[in-house]
Amino acid sequence: MLEQRYRWRNKEIREQAAIIDGKKPPAILLKNARFLHSKLRRWVEGNIWIKDDRIVYAGEALPKNTTAAEIVDCTGLTLVPGYIEPHVHPFLLYNPQTFSRFAAQTGTTTTINDNLFFFLHLQKKKAFSLLRKVDESPVTMYWWTRFDAQTKLEGEEVIFSNSDVKSWLEHDKVVQGGELTGWPQLLDGDDLMLHWIQETKRLGKKVEGHFPGASDRTLAKLMLFGADCDHESMTGKDIYKRLMQGYTVSLRHSSIRPDLPVLLEDMKKMELNQYESMLFTTDGSTPAFYSQGIIDVMIRMAIDSGIPAIDAYHMASYNVARHYNLQHLHGMIGTGRIANINFLESENKPSPVSVLAKGQWVKRDGNPIIIDKDIHWEDYGIEPLALDWELTMEDLEFSMPFGVKMVNSVITEPYSIAMDISLDELPKDSDESFFALVDRKGKWRINTILKGFAREVCGFVSSFSTTGDIILIGKNKNDMRLAFERMKEIGGGIVLAENGTIVHEIRLPLSGMMSEKELPILIGEEEELRRLLADRGYPFSDPVYSLFFLSSTHLPYIRVTQRGMYDVMNKTVLFPTLMR
Repeated sequence: MLEQRYRWRNKEIREQAAIIDGKKPPAILLKNARFLHSKLRRWVEGNIWIKDDRIVYAGEALPKNTTAAEIVDCTGLTLVPGYIEPHVHPFLLYNPQTFSRFAAQTGTTTTINDNLFFFLHLQKKKAFSLLRKVDESPVTMYWWTRFDAQTKLEGEEVIFSNSDVKSWLEHDKVVQGGELTGWPQLLDGDDLMLHWIQETKRLGKKVEGHFPGASDRTLAKLMLFGADCDHESMTGKDIYKRLMQGYTVSLRHSSIRPDLPVLLEDMKKMELNQYESMLFTTDGSTPAFYSQGIIDVMIRMAIDSGIPAIDAYHMASYNVARHYNLQHLHGMIGTGRIANINFLESENKPSPVSVLAKGQWVKRDGNPIIIDKDIHWEDYGIEPLALDWELTMEDLEFSMPFGVKMVNSVITEPYSIAMDISLDELPKDSDESFFALVDRKGKWRINTILKGFAREVCGFVSSFSTTGDIILIGKNKNDMRLAFERMKEIGGGIVLAENGTIVHEIRLPLSGMMSEKELPILIGEEEELRRLLADRGYPFSDPVYSLFFLSSTHLPYIRVTQRGMYDVMNKTVLFPTLMR
C-alpha cells in the first residue's frame, strides 16, 4: 500500500521467515522448476516458495510445511522473471488499467509510466489518489514525472509549478524525471529544469532523455546535466555514442519507430555484444502495434538475431530493475523479490503460457484471469468530455497564407498556400485539407491548411491530441462540423464523417483521450480507422501519432499549439491563435 512506509510490514516479514522454519506453509509452491537465476547468469533447477506477493525462497529445498499450499509441478516449463516495460505512455487511446491488463497476458508485469496526462488534466490530489488506486492492480506500476509538456501551453509555468514537480519527484511510486523533451531549453540556460534534475538525482532517482540525433558533444553535456538513459537510438552508431558517454540505452521498437531489426543488425556488425547497459521499450505504441505482444516480441527478435537468451531476458527484466535501483524487488526470480514470474514452453518462446503477477495468477494455461476491479474513473475527475460551445461556420474560415506539410507520420514542415482556400470544400485531386486546432474550452482557435494528410478525408475530428484540444481535418466543412457534433455527443473521441454520414468512430469517454474498452477491442477499432484513412489517401503508418504530435514541439519543424503556429527550430510563434 502507498500509505505504508515500507512494502512489507514487520509482521509480514516475520511470517515470511516462519515459512523457512516450517512453522507456516507457503501459499504457492512451484516444484521442479527450471528457472533463470540472474545472479548466476544460468538456468537452474529448484523450487520456488511464494507467500502473498513475495518469493520467500528459491533454491533446491522443499518446504517442511505445505498445508493448504497450492502445489504446481513445473516439469517441462521454463520460468523467467516478469518483464518490465520502462517507457509507457499509458494514454494512447487505452488507459493505464486496460494497458496493464493486456500487458500482463504477454508477460509484462511491471510498467514505468508517463504522467503527462495527469499534469495536463488532473489536480495533484486527484492524480495521487488515482496512483493509489492503480497500485491495487496485480501489475506493478511506477511513474515518471515530466518537467515540460512537449508543446507550448498557455500558463505552462502554473501547470508545471516548482512545488508540483517536486511533489511528484518525492512520490514513492515515481522512479525518474523526464523524459527530457525540453532539453534544448535546458541547454539554452533553463536553470529551473536543471534544478529539478538536481533534485531527481538527490533523491536517488533516474533522469530519462529524449535526444534524437544528438551529437557526441550534446550527449556529453546532457550527461553532465544529469541524464542517465536515452531511448532515441536509430542506428548502431547512435547506440555506440550513448554507451561511450556512459548512458544506459533503451532499444526501441515502436509503432512510429520500429527500429529493433536495424539496431540488432548494426549491433552485430559493430560487435556491440555487451548487453548489460541495454533495455527494451515499445515507447508507448498505439493499440494495433501490440496485437502480437509487447516486450515478449522484442525478446524473441533479439534471440532470433543471435543474442544469447539470458542476455535477451535480462534486457527485459534484470537490467531494467538494476538501472532503476529496484533489483531488491524486481528483475529476477530470487528470495525476497516480488513474485512476478512467467511460465514458458521453452527459453526460445518468450510469450508465456501462464503468468504470476504479485503472486496472483493473471494467466493460467493460456487463459486470462482478470482479478482487479474496474476503476470508476469519474471518482478521480476523469469524465466524458463536456463541451458547452458550438462549432460555427465562422470557426471554419481559412485565410492564412502559410500551411503545414506532413513529411511522414510525425514530422511536419512549412509550405506556402497557393490554392483558393475560401471554399466550403477543397478539391479531391489535391492533398490539401482544412486544418484547425480549437481550444477544448472554446476560447481560441487557429486555422490553416494541412498538406499531405489525405486526398479524400471529408471530415475528421479528434479530441485526442497532445493537450486534449480539438483537432479538425477535412475537405468538406459540413462533414467536419458533423464529425465534431458526433465527437461532442459521445463525450470525446475520434470521428470520421463523409457525405453527411458517420463512417467510423472511436469513443474516448475518459477526458476525450482514453477508451474504457479492453485492448483487443480497441485494437480492432484502430485497425479499422487505419484502413479507412488509407483508403482515403492517408499515406503514412500511424495516424494516431499524427494526431498526437501535431502540437508537439519536441519534433521539427512546424507545430500548431495553444499559442499559435510555432516554429520549433527558431522557437517563435509565427501566427498567434485567434480568440473566438
